Amino acid sequence: MSGTAALLGSASHVVKTDQVRAELLVHAPQGIRAGQTFWLGLQIEHQPHWHTYWQNPGDSGLPTRLQWQLPAGLQASDIAWPLPKKIPIGTLANYGYEGRLLLTVPVTVGADFRFPDGAPLALGLQAEWLVCRQECIPQEGRFTLNLASAAPQKPQAALFEATQPLSPQALPQRQQGDTWITGGQATLTADARQISLRVHGLPVGWRGQTLSAFPVTPNVVHNAAVQGKDWTQNWQGAVWSAQIPVSEERGDSPPSMRWVIAAGPESAPKAPAFDIETPVQGAWPAPTQAAPAEISPALAKALADNAKANAAQQPTTTSTTALGLALAILGALVGGLLLNLMPCVFPVLAIKVLGFTQADTTQTQHRAAGMAYTVGVVLSFMLLGGLMLGLRAAGEQLGWGFQLQSPPVVAGLALLFTLLGLNLAGVFEFGQMLPGSLATLQSRHPTVNAGLSGVLAVAVASPCTAPFMGASLGLAIALPVWQALLVFAAMGVGMALPYWAASWWPGIARALPRPGAWMETFRQAMAFPMFATVIWLLWVLGQQTGIDGASGLLALLLTVAWLVWALGLSGRTRWVLSALALATLLWMGSSWLPLALREAPAQPLTSASPSAPGTGASPTWQPWSEAALQAQMAAGRPVFVDFTAAWCVTCQYNKKTTLADARVLADFAARQVVLMRADWTRRDPAITQALTALGRSGVPVYALYAPGRAPMLLSELPSVAEVQTALQGLPAR
Repeated sequence: MSGTAALLGSASHVVKTDQVRAELLVHAPQGIRAGQTFWLGLQIEHQPHWHTYWQNPGDSGLPTRLQWQLPAGLQASDIAWPLPKKIPIGTLANYGYEGRLLLTVPVTVGADFRFPDGAPLALGLQAEWLVCRQECIPQEGRFTLNLASAAPQKPQAALFEATQPLSPQALPQRQQGDTWITGGQATLTADARQISLRVHGLPVGWRGQTLSAFPVTPNVVHNAAVQGKDWTQNWQGAVWSAQIPVSEERGDSPPSMRWVIAAGPESAPKAPAFDIETPVQGAWPAPTQAAPAEISPALAKALADNAKANAAQQPTTTSTTALGLALAILGALVGGLLLNLMPCVFPVLAIKVLGFTQADTTQTQHRAAGMAYTVGVVLSFMLLGGLMLGLRAAGEQLGWGFQLQSPPVVAGLALLFTLLGLNLAGVFEFGQMLPGSLATLQSRHPTVNAGLSGVLAVAVASPCTAPFMGASLGLAIALPVWQALLVFAAMGVGMALPYWAASWWPGIARALPRPGAWMETFRQAMAFPMFATVIWLLWVLGQQTGIDGASGLLALLLTVAWLVWALGLSGRTRWVLSALALATLLWMGSSWLPLALREAPAQPLTSASPSAPGTGASPTWQPWSEAALQAQMAAGRPVFVDFTAAWCVTCQYNKKTTLADARVLADFAARQVVLMRADWTRRDPAITQALTALGRSGVPVYALYAPGRAPMLLSELPSVAEVQTALQGLPAR
């Protein structure tokens, strides 16, 4: 079973995967008319042994989400969740559905609604669900229903009418004097380990029967408590009471709690059911450390245990002692030095070093340029690091290289590298484009040019994390600001070190060939790495905005090349062609490009189940999510996670080399390791949180998870031998 999630080339009202069949349905007995209400529903048919989740999924899992795209005048309400059942999984328990399920949503038709004339009414839905058996697979689908007319829609009447009684009815809080009519109370015991629930006004026919209580309020009760053993109940006349244990990993202290009460066992409750909200009497003690959004307390406890174990193994990522800070600075220094080997940084460095061969420059000028370049690099690193720290302090989930997650920034860098490439190729000279005063200023202040070259080098090097930088960056975001800025400054010093050393060591200049025609050839050759960088940035933009964004930027770059070429001409031809190119550029920049640079919606998730045990089949990569990771861990499977991004050159190199090596893939398959990719190309708070938990703030990061063990982190440039050694430490399966 491949487990592939829904991938729709064109929207439809049905989505099929190997685990579920999902269909968008409509029920409009009175038609689609102003002032009326009709119903939409997502029907999910599960394959045997697979399930999806209720609004409170329990100890793990995620509720199904419905995001509607409806015409003006139509307002969708919340899901009318049917009665769930408890699904035990080892020492945990979830609430969800198996078999056939219909999630209904009432839609109100406003007084100003008008059905389209001569066109169908399009009703759109983006749905996301987590389907689980022993493994869990995130899936999603886009659905569209086109209604030809506003006439009544009744083909699904029986299905909707059969589902309506499964949705709990509200049981209000009503008292007459001191006597309860309907409603109830929830009282904490003195040690806050149990909730005493009392409910009045339940049906007379229920008296004496065993009832089930499902908590709508998450992260409070012990979901895996066994009915009749770990939690008890009894009837006192018309009053039903229950003693329900509180979870040891409670993550909330609610002033009131919602419950769904139904007759029958938790594994097969019977409709009708009642929804009741009870105030909580008693004082909650301080809860367990709050879990990240959408993560249950049980999962939070596992993450906390992993973080503690990881901290014990990696003291340099959490220690703020002088030794820890010194090691972080050393790692940042070495990592910054290695950044000079990036293919888009090397040409900048090479061109600067080439300036040492010019006969009209003195050693003093060389040293001044070296200091200016170093200052430009160091200040740029500190400013970029300070901006990241400031935004994180304001609540943003960001990491190193965050600027490349913005399509306009990627487009701006592509434009800059195109201009640099054209300049190196000899298409134009910057002096021709600048006013005479600025051109004279540029020639008189080569030191300023050197400083700006340092800024440029940092801009193109920042997306990637070189070896030795990962732990330093992870520590920097947790340090006091002045210590963190020291780490970022050390990265800048490391990156500027080769050029600074060359500027202060005359032997470097003497070792270079004598000036000659080769210098012009070398300069033109350096244009091609710049153009290669533009190709890479176009690919990155395509990942973020789609083909329209990439093609729009390509057209813009072509127009820019046309403009700078035309400005290098002479006479009337220069002004005519330049004006035409400039008009085209302004039109594209104001009307077309902003639309093309909008970030495209995330593509539907694709996923594959792990290879069956003993098959020897090569494992396939599947998308990362915290829920999917924990589900695989709960099933006893090791997981290898590749935290990557399209804009990270190191990530792409590793993906095409070590992670694609046949020996590595064979070892993954032999040890039944589940492979996941966490794609950070776009901003993703969940991935940022996961990186922070590992003590990292940028990519690449490679983590090997195994049940009962702290995650093992590999280097930023892992070799085949390093990966194989890590896999050998896994327990035999």
